[in-house]
Amino acid sequence: MAAQPNGILVGVDGSPDSEAAIRWATREAILHEQPVKLLHAIPPVVVTWPVAYLETSYLEAQEANAREIIENAQQLVQKIAADSGASAPKIQTKICNLGAPSAMVSESRDAYMSVCGSRGLGAIGRALLGSVSGGLLHHGQGPIVVVPAEATVDEKAPVLLGIDGSPASEEATALAFDEASRRGADVLALHAWSDVVYPALGGWQGYEEEAQALLAERLAGWRERYPDVTVHRRVVCDQPAKWLIDLSEDAQLVVVGSHGRGGFKGLLLGSVAARVAQGAKAPTIVVRPR
Repeated sequence: MAAQPNGILVGVDGSPDSEAAIRWATREAILHEQPVKLLHAIPPVVVTWPVAYLETSYLEAQEANAREIIENAQQLVQKIAADSGASAPKIQTKICNLGAPSAMVSESRDAYMSVCGSRGLGAIGRALLGSVSGGLLHHGQGPIVVVPAEATVDEKAPVLLGIDGSPASEEATALAFDEASRRGADVLALHAWSDVVYPALGGWQGYEEEAQALLAERLAGWRERYPDVTVHRRVVCDQPAKWLIDLSEDAQLVVVGSHGRGGFKGLLLGSVAARVAQGAKAPTIVVRPR
């Protein structure tokens, strides 16, 4: 029998985005009573001419920098736990000589959840996801969390759930209710019955009523399983990514499936999940298959 996924994996590189990811991962580890797995990847050295060796001092400097980053990350985990009045989670560390995206994707296979900043060192432009977050979202396994550096968590805000009735959406629903229950938060479930904006013509009321019924049906079992979670429903006829991004400003967490209706078989990441992870103001969990 395969071992159960364990630990909140977080990639650390010393950047502000990395620090935001560590803060979120630590709180999540405390909520779930999971260890924090701090991973730092030393990128392989690439040269454009043949060399017999690299200067030892350069390699030693890389190793020393990696140890300092990991040590600082450990101290931050302990400080966050102390400030919250909770016992510090168990901390596991790993330094590997591998590109950061490949390292995080590989380690995600055994992690309960994988967390990264939206960008990192070397990311170009605020509108683009960093190579680590992009790699994880396309190839990682299990829940993948993208944390914006500027994200602030309002503990009274709801968990925002994007739901479309697909299998991927069902997994996201399960996780959203669990997260809301642990936080003592409400769930705001958003369903878009069309991916395009229709003109305000007659005849669409029937579609909206069907969407309301579908959403209620999809949520019924979860409301029974989590009676402590208050659920708010919202149905729109518009692009779901746009609504999720707009509503993320008043949410403490956004949860979506990796792909939903209309996704081609084998599609690595749906357009809605990609856009929300890139544009949401709150930490976003994209539930990837294992």
